[in-house]
Amino acid sequence: MCIRDRYMGILKRIMEKRVFNFSAGPCCLPMEVLKEAHDDMFNYKGTGMSIMEMSHRNKEYAKVWNNARDGFRKLLGIPAEYQIFFMQGGASLQFSGVPMNLLGEKKSANFLVTGVWSDKAATEAANLCKVNRVWTEPPKQYYNIIGEDKWKIDPEAAYFHYCSNETINGLTYYDFPYSAVPATMPLVCDMSSEFCSRPIDVTKYGLIFAGAQKNCGPAGNTVVIVRKDLIKKEKIMKITPSIMNFEEVNKASEQMLNTPGTWSVYVTGLYVNYMNKFGLKHFEDLAIHRSKLLYDAIDSSGGYYINKVEPKFRSRQNVVFQMAKGEASEKKFLADAEKAGLIDVSGHRMVGGLRASLYNAMPVEGVEALTKFMKKFMDENKQTLSTFTSLPGFLKKKKKKK
Repeated sequence: MCIRDRYMGILKRIMEKRVFNFSAGPCCLPMEVLKEAHDDMFNYKGTGMSIMEMSHRNKEYAKVWNNARDGFRKLLGIPAEYQIFFMQGGASLQFSGVPMNLLGEKKSANFLVTGVWSDKAATEAANLCKVNRVWTEPPKQYYNIIGEDKWKIDPEAAYFHYCSNETINGLTYYDFPYSAVPATMPLVCDMSSEFCSRPIDVTKYGLIFAGAQKNCGPAGNTVVIVRKDLIKKEKIMKITPSIMNFEEVNKASEQMLNTPGTWSVYVTGLYVNYMNKFGLKHFEDLAIHRSKLLYDAIDSSGGYYINKVEPKFRSRQNVVFQMAKGEASEKKFLADAEKAGLIDVSGHRMVGGLRASLYNAMPVEGVEALTKFMKKFMDENKQTLSTFTSLPGFLKKKKKKK
């Protein structure tokens, strides 16, 4: 048996034991990335030590660090006038980090709240400045996004913050109206759960931040992309800790102020290299295809499964849905799904229901397996449509006029 055949045999046995992981994060990773990380675990590129044992000041690790940063610059088309930081604390730490670094002499910041995570960001920022919520009368449940003609923007605010994909609520702002934000006001975007899932124009933003653990790596690494002219001492609050201070981080050797999550950055670099083989348009096309399969299964169920998000805002990354029979049926669904190798399809604890996260490494076969299971579960647990409730308006059949 040749080495290649032996390797393929081992890989096949590994795959036979793997489940389809629909977790909202950490995400599933490409097998190619896992295999390379496995090979480097004990002896990284002949150095005689594991990548996890290597000092972050080691010359070999400097190559790992810069490979990841250069990979993002290529993948996203990040211009030279932007700096890339790898930070810790998750995207949530940036809810405080952004105002600490951008407020300057300003007293307020604009926030477009469209779901749980942008609400958390606004609440955190309110500890440091006045928060102007531009959607002045938001709904109790977010199923769409208000038009920009109804925003109430504070023209004196330091920046404008929004979350492009609400992981918990399952909606995405695909066509953000950039012209609605004053040209001189930095636009800040939390892209965590859709980061690297589609092409973007980085130059539209003053600052982008995202946890890597959704579409481009494991947990423990937060990517911050900031325009260099915004990294100014006079903008930074005096209470800002040094590890959150953009100027301090920028001045440090390789922009490493302290010991980073070396393993997380390493695996992120492998993942970015993998994505650069295909380009972001490839992953956008996959996201459209995967999400369509699942939304079609939901919409064709006759109300057995329900997604209430307005179609043009439906997330391709996080598909949230409920069952007409309610919580008891959802618990049975989750138990049976797990037995079928479909893991972590539960909704967030704050909102309940069900959620399937379809990140970059999710194979189409995983979504096909889920939709097949959904059909089987529905057929085995049928009930009459007369007992279904809460159908979204766009799924209700209009009565014909006599």
